[in-house]
Amino acid sequence: MRDRVTEAVPALVAAAVAAPSMHNAQPWRFVHHTDTGVLSLYGDPDRALPVGDPEHRGMHLGCGGALFNLRVAAAQQGWNAVTEMFPDRRDAWRLVDVTLEEPGIVPFDRGLVDLFPAVEARRTNRSPFSEERIPPEILDELCAAALLEGARLAVPSDWHADDLVDLVHDAELHEAASDLMRAEIIAWTRTGRAGEGPEAEGVPSYAFGPRQHDVKVPVRDFGLPRDTQRATATFEERPQLAVLGTETDDPADWLRAGQAMERILLVATRDGLATSMMSQPLEWPELRSMARDPASRMGFVHMVFRLGYGPPAAPTPRRPVADVLTVV
Repeated sequence: MRDRVTEAVPALVAAAVAAPSMHNAQPWRFVHHTDTGVLSLYGDPDRALPVGDPEHRGMHLGCGGALFNLRVAAAQQGWNAVTEMFPDRRDAWRLVDVTLEEPGIVPFDRGLVDLFPAVEARRTNRSPFSEERIPPEILDELCAAALLEGARLAVPSDWHADDLVDLVHDAELHEAASDLMRAEIIAWTRTGRAGEGPEAEGVPSYAFGPRQHDVKVPVRDFGLPRDTQRATATFEERPQLAVLGTETDDPADWLRAGQAMERILLVATRDGLATSMMSQPLEWPELRSMARDPASRMGFVHMVFRLGYGPPAAPTPRRPVADVLTVV
């Protein structure tokens, strides 16, 4: 059995790294312990974002997304992925240990298998979406997906959605006034100019999307302040948003929220939705607290989703498995 696990690990990691992460920094690494068969997921401090993510909450969300993809890929291969969060108190970067077990030891989640095609198909889409409204039954599915991972997804009321859009614009003003924040974002964008980082990480210029003609939709423009000579487009009049959160706010919650985030994105992709994520107001403590609906049981917001129907989007690059996986 241990040999079978060893053979499966590269494919599991390949699926894991398809998860989204803040600025596509891909802040994860994996260690496969061949003596025990355990696959450990670590946060990578070399890929931290000290300005936009000083507490590493975003890193945990991204790693949680990678963990969920790994669980999906394991199920597709017929394994149960049994997880243990923070298995080594001496090493805060060791986030999760994963043990692959034969079905029957723990209940097998066949719903994960259905999501496997969406792992590769999922994209972050920064293009305009149509005005077509999402059917309530699909939104219900997305809310149920969050609950399965111990989090909560809420569709905001009109007034709350308007407040969220205003918060994104407030965050953009904060961002424009912060040389450190702008420098960090520029460090993780790729326009093909000399001196930029590796092509296998960061946000490439083809994924920036068009500039907004009327700036109504909360999509981060990675092309500013540089002139990328992109086309301008009119986005949807009323973006369809959803808010992901948990009752408490500690690293375990962040990992759970990351798994919920990815489950939501994969269900949305399977159901034909285009998706993007807005973390801008969540990167400023004074704005993040304002993102929650005060009438909601959701204590802390971790992500704002923009959902709808849009054109196809190209995939963003990923580092090769050999760069993120160590076998010991």
